[in-house]
Amino acid sequence: MGEFEVDREEKLITAANYLVHELRSGKSLTRNAKKALESLLSELSRVVVVNSEDDRYEEDEIKTRLNAVCEKIMTREVDETMIWDLGSEAGNEFLDAVNELRVLIDGGTTEEVSLRKAHDVLQTAMARLEDEFKHLLSENKLPFELEHASFRSDLVLEEGSFGAASTEDLIIGSSRRNSEEIVIDLVRPEVISDLKNIATTMIASGYDRECLQVCTTVRKEALDEFLYHHEVEKLSIEDVLKMDWATLNTNIKKWVRVMRSIVQMYLVSEKSLNDQIFGEEEEESVTCFVDTVKAPVMQLLNFGEAVSLGPRQPEKLLRILEMYELASELLPEIDVLFSDNQLGSSLRGEYREVMRRLGECARATFLEFKSAIASDVSSHPFPGGAVHPLTNYVMNYLMALTDFSQTLDSLLMEHDDVEYLSIPPSPDVINPAMVVEEESAYENSSSPEKFLAMTKHFYSITSVLEANLEEKAKLYRDVSLRHIFLLNNIHYMTRKVLKSELKHIFGDKWNRKHTWKFQQQATEYERSTWLPVLSFLKDDGGSGSGSGSGSGSRSLRPRERFQGFNTAFEEVYKAQTGWLISDERLREDVRTKASMWVIQAYWTFYSRHKNSVSERYIKYSTDDLEKLLLDLFAGSSKSLNNSYRR
Repeated sequence: MGEFEVDREEKLITAANYLVHELRSGKSLTRNAKKALESLLSELSRVVVVNSEDDRYEEDEIKTRLNAVCEKIMTREVDETMIWDLGSEAGNEFLDAVNELRVLIDGGTTEEVSLRKAHDVLQTAMARLEDEFKHLLSENKLPFELEHASFRSDLVLEEGSFGAASTEDLIIGSSRRNSEEIVIDLVRPEVISDLKNIATTMIASGYDRECLQVCTTVRKEALDEFLYHHEVEKLSIEDVLKMDWATLNTNIKKWVRVMRSIVQMYLVSEKSLNDQIFGEEEEESVTCFVDTVKAPVMQLLNFGEAVSLGPRQPEKLLRILEMYELASELLPEIDVLFSDNQLGSSLRGEYREVMRRLGECARATFLEFKSAIASDVSSHPFPGGAVHPLTNYVMNYLMALTDFSQTLDSLLMEHDDVEYLSIPPSPDVINPAMVVEEESAYENSSSPEKFLAMTKHFYSITSVLEANLEEKAKLYRDVSLRHIFLLNNIHYMTRKVLKSELKHIFGDKWNRKHTWKFQQQATEYERSTWLPVLSFLKDDGGSGSGSGSGSGSRSLRPRERFQGFNTAFEEVYKAQTGWLISDERLREDVRTKASMWVIQAYWTFYSRHKNSVSERYIKYSTDDLEKLLLDLFAGSSKSLNNSYRR
């Protein structure tokens, strides 16, 4: 309305108010005034009649439109064929009718009967749209597969004692995954616009709750179907705690695989679908998304919580670390997905709490691992002086843990800020002096500054292992076999460090020290085994240290010395062919050094006395001895009997 029109209307109202005031005053009117008022009354009557006719015409038109729209809607209601099965055009015509009906209702009508009828038809239309919306969502959903998922699945730990556990299987040949958002179509793209149009109409008509309920129900069924298809069961905490390790291990692998896929692909795709239907950042989209996924997500989180509540058994550590590492990796995506409303905030809180519990469980299990090493007591010596299963298990375990170096170091750093190495070693097994020596060595080591907390604990674990091995070595009656046992095990530890990522954890100084340690054991073996044997070949009597067999050889004649040597050598041969040095290079090194000791001494003695001693006392040639020494440490006991008697 223009300024002139406004001014004109104000003047008209002022004049009308003045006339009303004057007429109510009771003053007498002149003839001219009465004529003017009669003319005004006639004009006013004409205006009122015209407006009444316009109102009746408009009302009739509304009733006509209302009847036509209701008939169009009810005609579709009688037909049981799903409207959108006839095509989007038919569906849009139905939506146009519904939207027109809503506009007519919002505009109001003078007849209560017509208004009530309109509301009834609108309610019928909404019920139909619910069915159509559900039908479109259900019939056009697309399967979700894991072919794009990247996950670690070859990590296996067996339940039981250290001796029963798998060792090489502990090594994880996995690569780090790149976190990457992937959106996959969960519903056929060609029906998205139809779903959006239906949702818009229902929400505009005040049926947003019904629309969201349908969408939530259908999409939750799809997610439940996905979990069922991938064998993710609905398990209570009690169910998980009762599982044996093999079953739990299988379920954790499923959890890792599905959790990564759901967060990085399924939830992202589900949120995208809701944004397309209800509008990005819209409250309806957020509500539908959270209501759809909250129960399945909580199902997965409850499993994680149950795992964290289980007993702290060493074989579980790598799996628990894998769960914690994955949860940490996915945390930023969880924060983004559930950032919008109070319900989303609650899910974020639950997720963080489960992640915290998994981290605490991993840390406590690692510390328990050290305690388990200390308490591994043997009552019998390990056959053949070979690498003990405890050594094998521990070193492969540490190697596997390097795959989680950053995660484990972070968890241990939090623990060490409170108390460093809080689990005391078992006094029955550990040599305290050795542990102190090893921890002191760490302080002066050349180990890298990275992963300091983990390095401290790894140093401590290997010192506990060595102390345990020292105790196990005492179970052997044969001193030489004690040295072979320690030689095997310390060499194995050193080789595992040098040939893996552990070399970056322990550093050069540790490596040099332990190389010296196993070489020292080799030297001690040579002295304890061959000095007594070779004492028979010394014309001056030799020292004969370490064995009574050589202590009385000083007064022996040459032929008796040959006989004494033959007997001593055969005893060593019979015993040490049954001992085992499994590392081929180490075995050859020990054999070579033994050969150097024996052949040189025997050849010198033989050269000096071969002409003065009968050949029947000279049982072996140097070639014979050299060949026989190659049989040592093969793990299969042999006896010479009379094979070499001349």
